[in-house]
Parts: sequence; C-alpha cells; structure tokens
Amino acid sequence: MHPAAYSGGFLGLVVFILDLIAIFEVINSSRSVTSKLLWSLLIFLFPIFGLIIYFLFGGREEYNSGYETIA
Repeated sequence: MHPAAYSGGFLGLVVFILDLIAIFEVINSSRSVTSKLLWSLLIFLFPIFGLIIYFLFGGREEYNSGYETIA
C-alpha cells in the first residue's frame, strides 16, 4: 500500500488525542456544569471543528487555574 493510505488513521488518532486533552481540560476547569457539558458535547460531536472553536474562543486562561505537579 501507498504510505499516504495510512495518513488518515494517524491524523484521526492525533485528533482523538487532542479531543481527549481538550475534554479533560474542560472537565477540570472552574466552569459551570452546563458550560462543561456544552463544551464537551461540542468537542465530542464535531471533533475537528469543536476543537478549533474551543481553542480559539474557550477562554482557557480565564477558567483554568494552571497545572499542578503530581509529586
């Protein structure tokens, strides 16, 4: 098979991982429950479009207090 035939699977995996990261970030934010649900549904139902909209208009700096170290 041609190497380009595998690119869809790889790109799909990358989009899936980015979606999981974005949904995890939404769930751990200080947003209201309704806002968390709506953002998660947007990202889940429209993976590429929802991810772009979230990163552009989600107000990530306002609702995320930063990452804490585990150890």
